[in-house]
Amino acid sequence: MASIKTLVQSKDLKSLPSDFAHFKDAQESIQTGPDVPVPVIDFSLLSSTNPDERAKVILDLGKACEEWGFFLVVNHGIPENLISALFNACNEFFDMPEEDKLQFDNKHPLYPVMVRSGTIDGNDSNQQVKLWRDYLRFFVHPEYHCPTKPKEMSDIVLEYSRRTRDLARKLLRGISQSLGLEEDYIEKAMELDSSTQIFAANYYPPCPQPELAIGIPPHTDPGLLTFLLQNGVEGLEIQNKGKWLHLTGIPGAIFVNTADQLEIISNGKYKSVWHRAVLNNKKTRFSLVVANGPSPDTIVTPAPPLLRETPPAYGQMKYMEYVQLQRSSRLNQKPTLEQLKLH
Repeated sequence: MASIKTLVQSKDLKSLPSDFAHFKDAQESIQTGPDVPVPVIDFSLLSSTNPDERAKVILDLGKACEEWGFFLVVNHGIPENLISALFNACNEFFDMPEEDKLQFDNKHPLYPVMVRSGTIDGNDSNQQVKLWRDYLRFFVHPEYHCPTKPKEMSDIVLEYSRRTRDLARKLLRGISQSLGLEEDYIEKAMELDSSTQIFAANYYPPCPQPELAIGIPPHTDPGLLTFLLQNGVEGLEIQNKGKWLHLTGIPGAIFVNTADQLEIISNGKYKSVWHRAVLNNKKTRFSLVVANGPSPDTIVTPAPPLLRETPPAYGQMKYMEYVQLQRSSRLNQKPTLEQLKLH
């Protein structure tokens, strides 16, 4: 199928093509929530030599995971010029001719590279309506895969993935402590030396009827922590206390959300949050996502030290099996996390 980018450029679209309509009319249409700021975590304080400062940021981190499942990380130490080079390389990729992009699409059984338009994870059979999004998605750890064009992309993504793995590991140390666990508990239990890390670039061009279409429908992420950067155009929404809220970012900050395996490890204390990508009719939105998960073969269970006074709330499953089950389930099926709940 032609990319959404090509569709938008080739026609002067005044209305939404019917195969993209998630909602039939204005009454059913997407209601975007009010703008809200999410908690801000100053990453530099996690390595503070002042024990009070460090204790406070760990407390704030725990509170953000428990009450929001989403937070913004500032002072993360990833250079601005690396982030800007990453956006440029991904933009260049989406600008390439269709056939050049598609040569990188492969069906590797464990580590596929996906170049897709209009779908969720390439799973067309489970989907009735197309999504207003082009995307590129590939594994960067424990095996590194990346398109070889544009030529500078591989080195840039490699460096960004290395730095974000380090960021994830340090945040998870703070999260571990916020749960009352040893600092390295999650790191060891999830075998983070061979962690699963996926990089994705999402391209959402302006949509003629944004209220009837969707970029990504509501979902939770399978891993531990997901990082998201955007090009200054908002479109990320989360569900909080049953209401959809529109998140506002801070230039240079990274959005972080807690994902399914962190909910399992914390035995339900920290929630994997439902989120979605909504559209607008004026500006192109770009998001760059890194999903950080346990090692592929890790069997994830609630942390035993948290079960001294409470029974386990979730069953156990090997991480890659969980990912594959989530990928193959239909959008309207019971979420994989719900299937693992014991009571």
